[in-house]
Amino acid sequence: MYDYMLGGKANYAVDRLAIEQLAELIPEAVPLARANRAFLQRAVRYVAAAGVRQFLDLGSGLPTQGSAHEVAPEAQVVYVDHDPVVAAHARALLDGARRSSDPGGAVVVEADLLDPDDVLAQAGRFLDLAEPVGVLMVSILHFLPDSALPHRAVAALRERLAPGSFLVITHATTRERGHQGSSASGGSDRTPAEIRTFFGDFVLEPPGLVQAVDWRPDRPKLVGDWSLPSSLMAGVAKKSPL
Repeated sequence: MYDYMLGGKANYAVDRLAIEQLAELIPEAVPLARANRAFLQRAVRYVAAAGVRQFLDLGSGLPTQGSAHEVAPEAQVVYVDHDPVVAAHARALLDGARRSSDPGGAVVVEADLLDPDDVLAQAGRFLDLAEPVGVLMVSILHFLPDSALPHRAVAALRERLAPGSFLVITHATTRERGHQGSSASGGSDRTPAEIRTFFGDFVLEPPGLVQAVDWRPDRPKLVGDWSLPSSLMAGVAKKSPL
């Protein structure tokens, strides 16, 4: 379904029908998905330009339509998803890409980001964790309720990363300050201040935690550009040297 929203071909008729129905109910769904992917691409380019040559994409889904290995083909990329069906399909897509045009060092592993020890054990087979890594948590954390202890999992990952590593996050929010809420998916609708805590003591790169469309856009806003009715906060933060 996400691939279809991004204009890809790795989808089925039932996916397309579901998205068309979703778009009637939530018109901003497709623009939000595309804004999210556009931010990921800008963030990966930014982190790669800082000299990072390895990426860990958590809750990646299918690696299609401008994923990290396409944006930074010289980098080693590990995609992580906890769904075995998604992981198998993702491996098939990467294998097909290798036959047509080598996507570089992109691999898929099956793990749950809520189990950071397993994530790093799996990823460590392909990444040098003693060197900086760009960790992508793009449009995934808002699906996790506080009861699942996502802050603890993210903190454990931050602690294990080498200095010079980056943490890239997008997180949807519709909440006003001071109001409790939960998403329809069973996740958590957090305020921008609460989203900021996922970065811990990592230093946010300018312009900080902002709307995804406002994070280092490729072009200035034009007259008539419209704002999305829901908020997708985005930020990139760096682990300082010890």
